[in-house]
Amino acid sequence: MKVDIDKKGFVMKKNIDPVATILIIEDNEDLLELEEFHLMKEGYRIIGVTSTKEVESILEQGIDLMLVDRTLPRVEGSEFVSYLRDKGVTTPVMFVSAKDKDEDIEEGFICGGDDYLRKPFNIKELIYRVKAILRRTSSIEHERLTARDIVMDFNARKIYIENDEIALTKLEFELLSLFIQNKNRVLEREYLLQNIWNDNEGTQKRTVNVTINRLKKKIDPHDLKEYIIPVRGIGYKFQ
Repeated sequence: MKVDIDKKGFVMKKNIDPVATILIIEDNEDLLELEEFHLMKEGYRIIGVTSTKEVESILEQGIDLMLVDRTLPRVEGSEFVSYLRDKGVTTPVMFVSAKDKDEDIEEGFICGGDDYLRKPFNIKELIYRVKAILRRTSSIEHERLTARDIVMDFNARKIYIENDEIALTKLEFELLSLFIQNKNRVLEREYLLQNIWNDNEGTQKRTVNVTINRLKKKIDPHDLKEYIIPVRGIGYKFQ
């Protein structure tokens, strides 16, 4: 992993694994939910469906990887991938299937698969394989920070929480970045003034409080997650 320092001294963790959008086609809803949960924890944006019905329209949105079960309603998974390949769709595909005979795996690759994972599988292996495919198929390096269910994409200057994009101002984005990079560390108001407001003499500590409260409402509108908490008489910390 590369570590860069930006102009304000923030530590930027540079990963070659992109903040990718992954489409999962899996008719077992419990397994679909499990895959979604663990891949979202890795910082990926996930779209999950239980059939191929809407897949072609979803692909128009820009998908970086498809995880495809083979025993799907309406159409067999490898047949559907073969159909997409014939239409010119080049999105990488990893089959995740209980069809585990050698001839089944061979068929998956012949039909256009890029990888094949047998069910039942270890979730860590799924994640490693996903990362490996994305490394091979993406030529763009993304800078990102992740903490809990928050993903900060520095290339796009966007933030996602549980796959939903949250609109932040430039100031709020930099403030959240500083908190995440100092997770569980109490940041004094003076420190925030110096690093976010560049120690502007016209900026008062009350401004820090107001900005943080505004940020908290945007990233936790129902006040359930307690990302940023006040530390009485000192400042705030991200937990």
